[in-house]
Amino acid sequence: MLLAEKKVGHPLLDLTRKTAVVIGGTSGIGLTLARGLATAGANVIPTGRRSQLVRTASDEIVALGRKSLPITCDVTSKENLTALLDAVCRTFGSVQILVNCAGQTKRTPTLDLREAEWSAILETNLTGTLRAMQVFGRHMVEQRYGRIINIGSLSCFLGLFEVAAYGASKAGVLSLTKSVAVEWARHGVCVNALVPGVFRTALNAALLDGTARGQEFLLRTPMARFGQLEELVGATVFLASDAASFVTGQAIVVDGGLLASGVNQ
Repeated sequence: MLLAEKKVGHPLLDLTRKTAVVIGGTSGIGLTLARGLATAGANVIPTGRRSQLVRTASDEIVALGRKSLPITCDVTSKENLTALLDAVCRTFGSVQILVNCAGQTKRTPTLDLREAEWSAILETNLTGTLRAMQVFGRHMVEQRYGRIINIGSLSCFLGLFEVAAYGASKAGVLSLTKSVAVEWARHGVCVNALVPGVFRTALNAALLDGTARGQEFLLRTPMARFGQLEELVGATVFLASDAASFVTGQAIVVDGGLLASGVNQ
């Protein structure tokens, strides 16, 4: 009788005994990535501003057999981020993985874009990412190991209609990712960006559902569909793992071929 074949993942992709903090990890892409990191073996702290969502997300991680910590975080406050790092280190000893997924967007014609709206979007998407990288990055530089994954956007590379503030913030995130990757490479800290194509989430549903914009995205995507959130997990686990030890300053695009597309028919 043949023995059942045992499925074994590659050891470099195993995140067991690693601790991951996912900022903006209580819904949408962030929550999916938090679950994916936990499934790969990591203890995961999914955090955000709303305490009920934080508790629910943390409970999901525990239900997957990993450890977590229900603690809120607001990326507009460096003190808040420092308190988050301190709390995680008290419980888990250190942090090896940081995912920066907090974000907001709003569709507004650029001629009508108010400075307050511009500032609010950049404050969360770009400056919030910088704050988190500074707080957690210092910790990672000191321990000479870290994996930072920032969430980019197609607007890092393409102009998207009437979301100038969001596009500017995400282009800034990609530039920041490259700059910091160069600075921290010698300290064993890899800094990369995960760039989703068109994935329907609560953040963008109103822009995609039953709209000409949504149809245009589908026409420009060779796979002719929106991405499923779980399709972002593999690239994230790779970037968070020891398999990515020589990968830094990169934008890993998961977009169904959209950026490669010229004519699809």
